[in-house]
Amino acid sequence: MKNYLYLSLVPESLIASMLPPEEFGVYYAVGNKKRTRGQALFFEVDPAKLDQTAFPMEDIEKRCRPHEDGRPKHSVYLSIYRVLEHVPLEALMKMYLVTEDGRVLGLDSKPFVPSDKDSLHFYQELCPVTPRIVSKLDPAAFTKFITDRNQPVSVPRIAFVELILRDLRRDPNTADVDDLPYINIEHLRDCLRDLRNEFSKPTKTVIRQGHDLLYRTIRGGFYIGDQTGLKYYPMPSRTELDSTHYTWWRSALASFGQ
Repeated sequence: MKNYLYLSLVPESLIASMLPPEEFGVYYAVGNKKRTRGQALFFEVDPAKLDQTAFPMEDIEKRCRPHEDGRPKHSVYLSIYRVLEHVPLEALMKMYLVTEDGRVLGLDSKPFVPSDKDSLHFYQELCPVTPRIVSKLDPAAFTKFITDRNQPVSVPRIAFVELILRDLRRDPNTADVDDLPYINIEHLRDCLRDLRNEFSKPTKTVIRQGHDLLYRTIRGGFYIGDQTGLKYYPMPSRTELDSTHYTWWRSALASFGQ
C-alpha cells in the first residue's frame, strides 16, 4: 500500500497515512466509527520536496504499516509543532477542505493576481496563529508584512483565508451587514473605520482567537506564504459549488448553522 503525507492546519501537524486524500479527509473529520465530527483543512505533501532532516521520516516505514488483518494504517503523527514553517511551499500539493460530516473538496493552487483595488480586507489566520485581522494590505502584501522578521511581531510563514465584507468594505459606518454571520459587528465596524485613517497601522486585530471557518464566508480563497513566495488556492465560484460540488456545498452550508 502507498503511504501519503499530509500537512494539517487545524490542528497543525504532519501526518503519514495509507489512506488517499478523500478517504483520509473522511477519517480525519468523523473518525472510523463515525462518532466524532469536526472540520478539517489539510494539504497533501510531496515527500520528495521535503527536507528529510526536519522530520522523523524514517518513522513512516517503521510505523505506517497495515494492521495485522490487512486494514490500512489511518494516521501516524510525525510532528505537531512548528510544522508549517518547515514544509517548503513547493512541497504543498492539493489542498482539501472537509466539512464536519466528512465531505471533501480538493483545491488546486493557481498564481495569485489581485482582482481589484479594495482598500479594506478581512482575514482569518489559520496557522500557526489564529486571530481575525482587518487590513489595508492585499493578500500578497499582507503575507510579506506578517512574515517580515524586522517587524516587532511576525511569524516565519502564514496560512490564512480572506473573508467577505460585502458593503462594509466601502462603507463601514452605515452599510447593511445583510447575512454576515460574524459576532460583534459593531466592533468590526470600529476596526474598519480605524483603518481608513491614513495614519493608522496597516492591520488591526478584530478577534484574538479565531472561530471555526464558515465556508460560505470565504472570499477568493486560501493563501500560504512567506518572504520567498505565495501559494494561492482559489475557491470555486458559487455557480460551480451549486453544480459540480453540490453535495459538498450543501454539507458546508449546514455546518455550524451556516
